[in-house]
Amino acid sequence: MTSASHDPPTVVIIGAGITGLTAAHAVLREHPEAAVVVLEADSRVGGKILTTEFRGHRIDCGADAFLARVPEAVDLCRELGLDDELVTPASRTAYVFARGELRPFPPGLVLGVPTDLDALSGAGVVSDEAVSIARRDLTMSEPTRNRDESVGALVRRRIGDEIYETLVAPLLSGVYAGDADRISAELAAPQFLEALRTHGSLIAGLRSQSAASASDKPVFYGLRHGTQTLVDALASLIVSKGATLLLSTRADAVERHEQGLRVTTATGEVFDTTAVIATAPDRATARLLTDTAPAVAAELEAIPYASVVLVTLAFAPDAFERDLDGTGFLVPAREPYLLTACSWASTKWAHLDGESVILRASAGRHGDERALRLDDDELVERLVQDLRHTMGLVGAPTARRVTRWPDALPQFPPGHSDRARRWQRALDDVLPGVVLAGAGIGGLGIPACIRQANTAAAEVLDVIGPSP
Repeated sequence: MTSASHDPPTVVIIGAGITGLTAAHAVLREHPEAAVVVLEADSRVGGKILTTEFRGHRIDCGADAFLARVPEAVDLCRELGLDDELVTPASRTAYVFARGELRPFPPGLVLGVPTDLDALSGAGVVSDEAVSIARRDLTMSEPTRNRDESVGALVRRRIGDEIYETLVAPLLSGVYAGDADRISAELAAPQFLEALRTHGSLIAGLRSQSAASASDKPVFYGLRHGTQTLVDALASLIVSKGATLLLSTRADAVERHEQGLRVTTATGEVFDTTAVIATAPDRATARLLTDTAPAVAAELEAIPYASVVLVTLAFAPDAFERDLDGTGFLVPAREPYLLTACSWASTKWAHLDGESVILRASAGRHGDERALRLDDDELVERLVQDLRHTMGLVGAPTARRVTRWPDALPQFPPGHSDRARRWQRALDDVLPGVVLAGAGIGGLGIPACIRQANTAAAEVLDVIGPSP
Protein backbone atom coordinates (compact mmCIF):
# COMPACT_ATOMS: atom_id res chain seq x y z
CA MET A 1 0.00 0.00 0.00
CA THR A 2 1.54 3.31 -1.04
CA SER A 3 0.39 6.82 -0.31
CA ALA A 4 0.54 8.57 -3.70
CA SER A 5 0.27 12.09 -2.34
CA HIS A 6 1.13 14.10 0.68
CA ASP A 7 -2.21 15.92 0.43
CA PRO A 8 -3.63 15.18 2.96
CA PRO A 9 -0.42 14.69 4.93
CA THR A 10 0.35 11.16 6.06
CA VAL A 11 1.66 10.21 9.50
CA VAL A 12 2.84 6.69 10.28
CA ILE A 13 2.96 5.68 13.93
CA ILE A 14 4.91 2.55 14.81
CA GLY A 15 3.50 0.79 17.84
CA ALA A 16 -0.04 0.64 19.24
CA GLY A 17 0.76 0.82 22.92
CA ILE A 18 -0.43 3.71 25.06
CA THR A 19 2.18 6.04 23.50
CA GLY A 20 1.37 5.24 19.90
CA LEU A 21 -2.40 5.33 20.33
CA THR A 22 -2.26 8.61 22.24
CA ALA A 23 0.00 10.12 19.57
CA ALA A 24 -2.48 9.12 16.86
CA HIS A 25 -5.32 10.66 18.86
CA ALA A 26 -3.36 13.87 19.44
CA VAL A 27 -2.52 14.26 15.73
CA LEU A 28 -6.11 13.67 14.63
CA ARG A 29 -7.49 15.99 17.28
CA GLU A 30 -5.51 18.90 15.86
CA HIS A 31 -5.42 17.81 12.21
CA PRO A 32 -8.56 15.77 11.41
CA GLU A 33 -7.65 15.61 7.70
CA ALA A 34 -4.34 13.83 8.33
CA ALA A 35 -4.04 10.27 7.07
CA VAL A 36 -2.82 8.43 10.17
CA VAL A 37 -1.56 4.84 9.92
CA VAL A 38 -0.72 2.87 13.08
CA LEU A 39 1.41 -0.26 12.64
CA GLU A 40 1.47 -2.85 15.43
CA ALA A 41 3.56 -6.03 15.33
CA ASP A 42 1.40 -7.78 17.93
CA SER A 43 -2.10 -9.12 17.34
CA ARG A 44 -3.62 -6.69 19.85
CA VAL A 45 -3.28 -3.09 20.98
CA GLY A 46 -1.98 -2.00 24.37
CA GLY A 47 1.62 -3.18 24.55
CA LYS A 48 2.39 -3.78 28.23
CA ILE A 49 -1.17 -2.85 29.17
CA LEU A 50 -3.29 -5.99 29.33
CA THR A 51 -6.47 -6.87 31.23
CA THR A 52 -8.14 -10.29 31.20
CA GLU A 53 -10.88 -12.14 33.06
CA PHE A 54 -9.96 -13.78 36.35
CA ARG A 55 -12.45 -15.16 38.85
CA GLY A 56 -15.32 -13.17 37.42
CA HIS A 57 -13.47 -9.86 37.35
CA ARG A 58 -11.41 -7.92 34.83
CA ILE A 59 -7.97 -8.00 36.46
CA ASP A 60 -4.89 -6.26 35.08
CA CYS A 61 -1.94 -8.39 34.01
CA GLY A 62 0.39 -5.40 34.30
CA ALA A 63 0.05 -1.85 35.58
CA ASP A 64 -3.24 -1.37 37.45
CA ALA A 65 -2.91 2.29 38.49
CA PHE A 66 -1.42 5.64 37.57
CA LEU A 67 -0.55 8.77 39.53
CA ALA A 68 -3.57 10.99 40.07
CA ARG A 69 -1.57 14.14 40.76
CA VAL A 70 0.16 13.96 37.39
CA PRO A 71 -2.48 15.26 34.99
CA GLU A 72 -1.85 13.50 31.69
CA ALA A 73 -3.59 10.16 32.30
CA VAL A 74 -6.51 11.62 34.26
CA ASP A 75 -7.09 14.29 31.63
CA LEU A 76 -7.01 11.75 28.82
CA CYS A 77 -9.48 9.46 30.60
CA ARG A 78 -11.87 12.36 31.03
CA GLU A 79 -11.41 13.48 27.43
CA LEU A 80 -12.40 9.95 26.35
CA GLY A 81 -15.50 9.94 28.56
CA LEU A 82 -14.09 7.44 31.07
CA ASP A 83 -14.88 9.54 34.15
CA ASP A 84 -17.19 6.86 35.54
CA GLU A 85 -14.45 4.24 35.11
CA LEU A 86 -11.97 6.07 37.37
CA VAL A 87 -11.61 4.46 40.79
CA THR A 88 -9.25 5.06 43.70
CA PRO A 89 -7.65 2.54 46.07
CA ALA A 90 -9.81 1.73 49.09
CA SER A 91 -6.82 2.22 51.40
CA ARG A 92 -3.68 4.36 51.50
CA THR A 93 -1.88 1.94 53.80
CA ALA A 94 0.98 -0.03 52.27
CA TYR A 95 3.61 -2.24 53.86
CA VAL A 96 7.23 -3.15 53.44
CA PHE A 97 8.83 -6.37 54.64
CA ALA A 98 11.47 -4.98 57.02
CA ARG A 99 13.30 -6.32 60.05
CA GLY A 100 11.57 -9.68 59.78
CA GLU A 101 7.93 -8.65 59.37
CA LEU A 102 5.46 -6.53 57.45
CA ARG A 103 5.59 -2.95 58.67
CA PRO A 104 3.46 -0.07 57.40
CA PHE A 105 5.23 2.63 55.45
CA PRO A 106 5.40 5.66 57.75
CA PRO A 107 3.51 8.79 56.72
CA GLY A 108 5.33 11.58 54.95
CA LEU A 109 7.33 9.53 52.42
CA VAL A 110 8.18 10.94 49.01
CA LEU A 111 9.36 8.08 46.82
CA GLY A 112 10.55 6.47 50.04
CA VAL A 113 12.41 9.50 51.41
CA PRO A 114 11.01 10.44 54.84
CA THR A 115 9.90 14.01 55.43
CA ASP A 116 8.59 13.30 58.95
CA LEU A 117 11.53 11.88 60.90
CA ASP A 118 9.53 11.53 64.11
CA ALA A 119 6.99 9.36 62.29
CA LEU A 120 9.84 7.36 60.78
CA SER A 121 11.34 6.80 64.22
CA GLY A 122 8.03 5.59 65.62
CA ALA A 123 7.31 3.20 62.75
CA GLY A 124 10.11 0.76 63.58
CA VAL A 125 10.87 0.27 59.91
CA VAL A 126 14.52 1.27 60.29
CA SER A 127 16.95 1.48 63.18
CA ASP A 128 17.41 4.50 65.44
CA GLU A 129 20.86 4.91 63.94
CA ALA A 130 19.33 5.21 60.46
CA VAL A 131 17.02 7.98 61.67
CA SER A 132 19.98 9.82 63.20
CA ILE A 133 21.91 9.60 59.94
CA ALA A 134 18.91 10.99 58.07
CA ARG A 135 18.70 13.98 60.43
CA ARG A 136 22.15 15.08 59.30
CA ASP A 137 20.68 15.87 55.89
CA LEU A 138 18.92 18.89 57.41
CA THR A 139 22.26 20.63 58.06
CA MET A 140 24.52 19.13 55.37
CA SER A 141 25.87 21.34 52.62
CA GLU A 142 25.33 20.26 49.02
CA PRO A 143 27.80 21.25 46.29
CA THR A 144 26.34 22.46 43.02
CA ARG A 145 25.93 19.49 40.68
CA ASN A 146 25.17 19.98 37.01
CA ARG A 147 25.33 16.32 36.04
CA ASP A 148 22.74 13.61 36.51
CA GLU A 149 23.49 10.88 39.04
CA SER A 150 21.78 7.71 40.19
CA VAL A 151 18.97 7.75 42.70
CA GLY A 152 21.04 5.49 44.93
CA ALA A 153 24.11 7.74 44.91
CA LEU A 154 22.00 10.78 45.80
CA VAL A 155 19.91 9.18 48.53
CA ARG A 156 22.72 7.20 50.13
CA ARG A 157 24.82 10.37 50.34
CA ARG A 158 22.06 12.41 51.91
CA ILE A 159 20.18 10.03 54.24
CA GLY A 160 22.18 6.83 54.42
CA ASP A 161 22.18 3.25 53.21
CA GLU A 162 19.55 1.73 55.49
CA ILE A 163 16.70 4.07 54.58
CA TYR A 164 17.65 3.85 50.93
CA GLU A 165 17.67 0.04 50.94
CA THR A 166 14.54 -0.34 53.08
CA LEU A 167 12.27 2.36 51.68
CA VAL A 168 13.55 4.10 48.56
CA ALA A 169 14.97 1.19 46.59
CA PRO A 170 11.88 -1.06 46.95
CA LEU A 171 9.57 1.75 45.81
CA LEU A 172 11.70 2.53 42.77
CA SER A 173 12.11 -1.16 42.03
CA GLY A 174 8.33 -1.48 42.13
CA VAL A 175 8.18 0.91 39.18
CA TYR A 176 11.33 0.03 37.24
CA ALA A 177 12.15 -3.52 38.42
CA GLY A 178 15.69 -2.25 38.47
CA ASP A 179 18.63 -1.30 40.62
CA ALA A 180 18.07 2.24 41.91
CA ASP A 181 21.85 2.53 42.35
CA ARG A 182 21.96 2.63 38.54
CA ILE A 183 18.76 4.54 37.72
CA SER A 184 18.86 8.18 36.65
CA ALA A 185 17.64 10.61 39.30
CA GLU A 186 16.75 13.13 36.59
CA LEU A 187 14.33 10.68 35.02
CA ALA A 188 13.10 8.63 37.99
CA ALA A 189 13.14 11.19 40.82
CA PRO A 190 13.42 14.75 39.50
CA GLN A 191 11.77 16.03 42.68
CA PHE A 192 14.90 14.94 44.58
CA LEU A 193 17.11 17.12 42.39
CA GLU A 194 14.70 20.03 42.70
CA ALA A 195 14.65 19.66 46.50
CA LEU A 196 18.44 19.92 46.67
CA ARG A 197 18.56 22.85 44.28
CA THR A 198 16.01 24.86 46.21
CA HIS A 199 16.79 23.94 49.83
CA GLY A 200 20.18 22.26 49.99
CA SER A 201 18.53 19.57 52.12
CA LEU A 202 16.75 16.64 50.51
CA ILE A 203 14.32 16.21 53.41
CA ALA A 204 13.57 19.91 53.83
CA GLY A 205 13.10 20.37 50.11
CA LEU A 206 10.71 17.43 49.79
CA ARG A 207 8.88 18.61 52.89
CA SER A 208 8.35 21.98 51.24
CA GLN A 209 7.14 20.35 48.01
CA SER A 210 4.68 18.20 49.94
CA ALA A 211 3.31 21.19 51.85
CA ALA A 212 2.82 23.12 48.61
CA SER A 213 0.88 20.29 46.99
CA ALA A 214 -0.94 19.00 50.09
CA SER A 215 -4.54 18.09 49.40
CA ASP A 216 -7.12 15.40 50.02
CA LYS A 217 -7.06 14.40 46.37
CA PRO A 218 -6.31 10.76 45.51
CA VAL A 219 -2.73 9.65 45.02
CA PHE A 220 -3.60 6.98 42.44
CA TYR A 221 -6.38 6.18 40.03
CA GLY A 222 -7.24 2.90 38.37
CA LEU A 223 -9.97 1.92 35.93
CA ARG A 224 -12.89 -0.18 37.10
CA HIS A 225 -12.63 -2.62 34.22
CA GLY A 226 -8.86 -2.48 33.95
CA THR A 227 -6.32 -0.22 32.29
CA GLN A 228 -6.98 -1.85 28.94
CA THR A 229 -10.22 0.15 28.96
CA LEU A 230 -8.08 3.19 28.18
CA VAL A 231 -6.18 1.73 25.22
CA ASP A 232 -9.31 0.09 23.81
CA ALA A 233 -11.14 3.43 23.96
CA LEU A 234 -8.24 5.16 22.21
CA ALA A 235 -8.07 2.52 19.48
CA SER A 236 -11.80 2.72 18.86
CA LEU A 237 -11.72 6.52 18.71
CA ILE A 238 -8.84 6.88 16.27
CA VAL A 239 -10.38 4.30 13.92
CA SER A 240 -13.71 6.15 14.06
CA LYS A 241 -11.82 9.31 13.03
CA GLY A 242 -10.33 7.62 9.98
CA ALA A 243 -7.03 6.22 11.22
CA THR A 244 -5.82 2.94 9.73
CA LEU A 245 -4.86 0.50 12.50
CA LEU A 246 -2.97 -2.55 11.24
CA LEU A 247 -2.32 -5.35 13.72
CA SER A 248 0.18 -8.19 13.19
CA THR A 249 2.05 -5.78 10.91
CA ARG A 250 5.67 -5.23 11.88
CA ALA A 251 7.48 -2.20 10.53
CA ASP A 252 10.72 -3.32 8.93
CA ALA A 253 12.54 -0.15 7.83
CA VAL A 254 12.32 3.62 7.78
CA GLU A 255 14.25 5.55 5.13
CA ARG A 256 14.22 8.84 3.28
CA HIS A 257 12.24 8.88 0.05
CA GLU A 258 11.90 11.80 -2.37
CA GLN A 259 10.60 14.70 -0.27
CA GLY A 260 9.54 12.59 2.71
CA LEU A 261 9.91 9.19 4.34
CA ARG A 262 9.12 5.61 3.41
CA VAL A 263 8.12 2.91 5.87
CA THR A 264 8.15 -0.71 4.75
CA THR A 265 6.70 -3.62 6.71
CA ALA A 266 7.77 -7.23 7.10
CA THR A 267 4.67 -8.28 5.14
CA GLY A 268 5.41 -6.07 2.14
CA GLU A 269 3.33 -2.93 2.70
CA VAL A 270 4.94 0.37 1.74
CA PHE A 271 3.89 3.75 3.14
CA ASP A 272 5.20 7.02 1.80
CA THR A 273 4.70 9.48 4.60
CA THR A 274 5.41 12.98 5.82
CA ALA A 275 6.33 12.00 9.39
CA VAL A 276 6.90 8.96 11.58
CA ILE A 277 6.47 8.56 15.33
CA ALA A 278 8.41 5.51 16.53
CA THR A 279 7.00 4.21 19.83
CA ALA A 280 7.93 0.54 19.61
CA PRO A 281 10.32 -1.03 22.18
CA ASP A 282 13.85 0.26 21.69
CA ARG A 283 15.25 -2.88 20.12
CA ALA A 284 12.45 -2.94 17.55
CA THR A 285 13.07 0.73 16.76
CA ALA A 286 16.80 0.02 16.50
CA ARG A 287 16.15 -2.54 13.76
CA LEU A 288 14.26 0.09 11.76
CA LEU A 289 17.22 2.48 11.89
CA THR A 290 20.16 0.13 11.37
CA ASP A 291 20.86 1.20 7.80
CA THR A 292 19.98 4.89 8.01
CA ALA A 293 21.11 5.83 11.54
CA PRO A 294 23.44 3.03 12.68
CA ALA A 295 24.95 4.92 15.63
CA VAL A 296 21.51 5.70 17.09
CA ALA A 297 20.37 2.15 16.41
CA ALA A 298 23.37 0.70 18.27
CA GLU A 299 22.67 2.80 21.35
CA LEU A 300 18.95 1.96 21.32
CA GLU A 301 19.82 -1.72 21.01
CA ALA A 302 22.08 -1.42 24.07
CA ILE A 303 19.42 -0.03 26.45
CA PRO A 304 19.13 -2.62 29.24
CA TYR A 305 15.74 -4.11 30.08
CA ALA A 306 14.34 -5.97 33.07
CA SER A 307 12.08 -9.00 32.81
CA VAL A 308 9.24 -9.54 35.27
CA VAL A 309 6.48 -12.02 36.00
CA LEU A 310 3.13 -11.23 37.56
CA VAL A 311 1.17 -14.12 39.11
CA THR A 312 -2.48 -13.51 39.94
CA LEU A 313 -3.78 -15.81 42.68
CA ALA A 314 -7.20 -16.46 44.20
CA PHE A 315 -7.70 -17.72 47.77
CA ALA A 316 -10.54 -18.49 50.13
CA PRO A 317 -11.09 -15.70 52.68
CA ASP A 318 -9.84 -17.91 55.54
CA ALA A 319 -6.47 -18.52 53.87
CA PHE A 320 -4.72 -15.76 55.87
CA GLU A 321 -3.66 -15.36 59.48
CA ARG A 322 -3.77 -11.57 59.23
CA ASP A 323 -6.16 -8.95 57.95
CA LEU A 324 -5.35 -7.62 54.51
CA ASP A 325 -5.82 -4.05 55.62
CA GLY A 326 -3.95 -2.18 52.89
CA THR A 327 -2.95 -2.15 49.26
CA GLY A 328 -0.12 -4.68 49.61
CA PHE A 329 3.61 -4.75 50.34
CA LEU A 330 7.08 -4.51 48.85
CA VAL A 331 10.08 -6.73 49.49
CA PRO A 332 13.59 -5.16 49.49
CA ALA A 333 16.18 -6.82 47.27
CA ARG A 334 18.31 -7.80 50.26
CA GLU A 335 15.62 -10.18 51.54
CA PRO A 336 16.01 -13.88 50.62
CA TYR A 337 12.84 -14.13 48.54
CA LEU A 338 11.94 -14.48 44.89
CA LEU A 339 8.89 -12.32 45.60
CA THR A 340 9.43 -8.60 44.97
CA ALA A 341 5.94 -7.27 45.73
CA CYS A 342 2.39 -8.35 46.41
CA SER A 343 -0.72 -6.31 45.67
CA TRP A 344 -3.76 -7.20 47.76
CA ALA A 345 -5.97 -6.54 44.78
CA SER A 346 -9.34 -7.36 46.27
CA THR A 347 -8.81 -5.00 49.20
CA LYS A 348 -6.94 -2.38 47.17
CA TRP A 349 -9.89 -2.06 44.78
CA ALA A 350 -13.34 -2.13 46.38
CA HIS A 351 -15.03 -3.20 43.13
CA LEU A 352 -13.11 -6.51 43.24
CA ASP A 353 -14.82 -7.59 46.45
CA GLY A 354 -16.25 -11.09 46.05
CA GLU A 355 -16.06 -14.67 47.21
CA SER A 356 -12.32 -14.94 46.54
CA VAL A 357 -9.39 -12.93 47.85
CA ILE A 358 -7.24 -11.93 44.88
CA LEU A 359 -3.52 -11.23 45.14
CA ARG A 360 -1.06 -10.12 42.45
CA ALA A 361 2.45 -11.38 43.25
CA SER A 362 5.44 -10.03 41.33
CA ALA A 363 8.92 -11.42 40.72
CA GLY A 364 11.90 -10.37 38.66
CA ARG A 365 14.37 -7.50 38.71
CA HIS A 366 17.03 -6.28 36.34
CA GLY A 367 19.78 -8.88 36.41
CA ASP A 368 17.58 -11.44 38.18
CA GLU A 369 15.67 -13.65 35.74
CA ARG A 370 15.19 -16.65 38.05
CA ALA A 371 11.43 -16.28 37.83
CA LEU A 372 11.43 -16.51 34.05
CA ARG A 373 13.48 -19.69 34.15
CA LEU A 374 10.92 -21.49 36.31
CA ASP A 375 7.94 -23.23 34.76
CA ASP A 376 4.50 -22.11 35.91
CA ASP A 377 4.10 -24.79 38.58
CA GLU A 378 7.53 -24.12 40.09
CA LEU A 379 7.02 -20.38 39.98
CA VAL A 380 3.65 -20.47 41.72
CA GLU A 381 5.00 -22.86 44.38
CA ARG A 382 7.97 -20.57 45.12
CA LEU A 383 5.84 -17.44 45.34
CA VAL A 384 3.24 -19.11 47.54
CA GLN A 385 6.03 -20.17 49.90
CA ASP A 386 7.32 -16.59 49.99
CA LEU A 387 3.80 -15.36 50.78
CA ARG A 388 3.62 -17.83 53.67
CA HIS A 389 6.85 -16.44 55.12
CA THR A 390 6.07 -12.77 54.62
CA MET A 391 2.33 -12.21 55.08
CA GLY A 392 0.88 -15.11 57.02
CA LEU A 393 -0.67 -17.07 54.17
CA VAL A 394 -1.87 -20.48 55.37
CA GLY A 395 -4.18 -21.66 52.59
CA ALA A 396 -3.56 -22.83 49.04
CA PRO A 397 -4.57 -20.92 45.92
CA THR A 398 -7.83 -21.90 44.27
CA ALA A 399 -6.92 -20.31 40.92
CA ARG A 400 -3.86 -18.82 39.28
CA ARG A 401 -2.81 -16.84 36.22
CA VAL A 402 0.83 -16.40 35.18
CA THR A 403 1.76 -13.41 33.01
CA ARG A 404 5.35 -13.21 31.81
CA TRP A 405 6.83 -9.92 30.63
CA PRO A 406 10.30 -10.63 29.19
CA ASP A 407 12.41 -7.54 28.50
CA ALA A 408 9.49 -5.36 29.59
CA LEU A 409 10.95 -2.49 31.59
CA PRO A 410 13.76 -0.27 30.25
CA GLN A 411 16.48 0.79 32.65
CA PHE A 412 17.76 4.35 32.68
CA PRO A 413 21.37 4.95 33.74
CA PRO A 414 22.35 8.50 34.70
CA GLY A 415 22.49 10.76 31.67
CA HIS A 416 19.73 8.92 29.79
CA SER A 417 17.72 12.07 29.07
CA ASP A 418 20.76 13.77 27.51
CA ARG A 419 21.38 10.69 25.37
CA ALA A 420 17.75 10.60 24.23
CA ARG A 421 17.95 14.25 23.17
CA ARG A 422 21.16 13.48 21.26
CA TRP A 423 19.46 10.57 19.45
CA GLN A 424 16.65 12.82 18.36
CA ARG A 425 19.05 15.49 17.08
CA ALA A 426 20.91 12.83 15.10
CA LEU A 427 17.66 11.62 13.53
CA ASP A 428 16.68 15.18 12.69
CA ASP A 429 19.83 15.31 10.54
CA VAL A 430 19.48 12.00 8.68
CA LEU A 431 15.75 11.25 8.89
CA PRO A 432 13.93 14.55 9.38
CA GLY A 433 10.33 13.90 10.39
CA VAL A 434 11.10 10.80 12.51
CA VAL A 435 10.31 11.34 16.19
CA LEU A 436 11.22 8.93 19.00
CA ALA A 437 8.84 8.37 21.91
CA GLY A 438 7.87 5.69 24.41
CA ALA A 439 8.87 4.18 27.71
CA GLY A 440 12.48 3.53 26.72
CA ILE A 441 12.97 7.10 25.54
CA GLY A 442 11.38 9.37 28.12
CA GLY A 443 10.37 7.27 31.09
CA LEU A 444 8.00 4.62 32.40
CA GLY A 445 4.41 4.92 33.54
CA ILE A 446 1.14 5.70 31.80
CA PRO A 447 1.30 9.48 32.41
CA ALA A 448 4.91 9.68 31.17
CA CYS A 449 4.03 7.81 27.98
CA ILE A 450 0.99 10.03 27.35
CA ARG A 451 3.12 13.13 27.91
CA GLN A 452 5.70 11.89 25.38
CA ALA A 453 2.94 11.07 22.88
CA ASN A 454 1.55 14.58 23.10
CA THR A 455 5.02 16.08 22.68
CA ALA A 456 5.77 13.85 19.69
CA ALA A 457 2.43 14.70 18.11
CA ALA A 458 3.15 18.43 18.51
CA GLU A 459 6.50 17.98 16.75
CA VAL A 460 4.85 16.10 13.92
CA LEU A 461 2.14 18.73 13.58
CA ASP A 462 4.90 21.28 13.08
CA VAL A 463 6.21 19.12 10.24
CA ILE A 464 2.91 18.50 8.44
CA GLY A 465 1.59 22.01 8.95
CA PRO A 466 -1.74 23.25 10.28
CA SER A 467 -5.11 21.80 9.46
CA PRO A 468 -6.75 23.69 6.61
